[in-house]
Amino acid sequence: MPLDIAALEELGATIELKRPDNVLAWDVTHGELNIDVTPSGIADFVEFLRTEPTCKFSSLVDITAVDYPERPKRFDVVYHFLSMYQNQRIRLRAALREEEMIPSITAVHPSANWFEREVFDMFGIIFSGHPDLRRILTDYGFRGYPLRKDFPTTGYTEVRYDEAAKRVVYEPVKLVQEYRQFDFMSPWEGAEYILPGDDKKDAK
Repeated sequence: MPLDIAALEELGATIELKRPDNVLAWDVTHGELNIDVTPSGIADFVEFLRTEPTCKFSSLVDITAVDYPERPKRFDVVYHFLSMYQNQRIRLRAALREEEMIPSITAVHPSANWFEREVFDMFGIIFSGHPDLRRILTDYGFRGYPLRKDFPTTGYTEVRYDEAAKRVVYEPVKLVQEYRQFDFMSPWEGAEYILPGDDKKDAK
């Protein structure tokens, strides 16, 4: 067993032993430590990971989410941390119901501010205690949450500047594309010359 995998498994066992109320399960997959945690205690647990001498996960790398519409707990809120002291990474997953909130970790990691706003904007997940939870990527009047699996691929409205009206206008999205035939036998379909890899060159 490689030393780094063994170290991560030892770390996972240590964290579970010290914080049994927060850790639901853990595993090491593809060389990374994953911990399923209780949403309600996320801020306190993140503070523990930051200050505990055996962890020292002081750098917040990212916060994102994954949508599983078929599950009762529809969302996984996913946190990635880095320990530059131990040269290790850790991933936390907190499962939430659609209407459930999760505490903000901005008091522990101020850099979580925009990450949490992005997750709110894209998935509609509420971070309780966030100092300024509002959309960050979409327009103020945007409806819906684009990274939810049930969000229509064409969206609802489009925004453009109307030169005649001299203002920004909102219009229903209408994406029309004619059916196209692709010849998958030739990656260079449409070229007027022979290119390497064209399986039909001898037939021309």
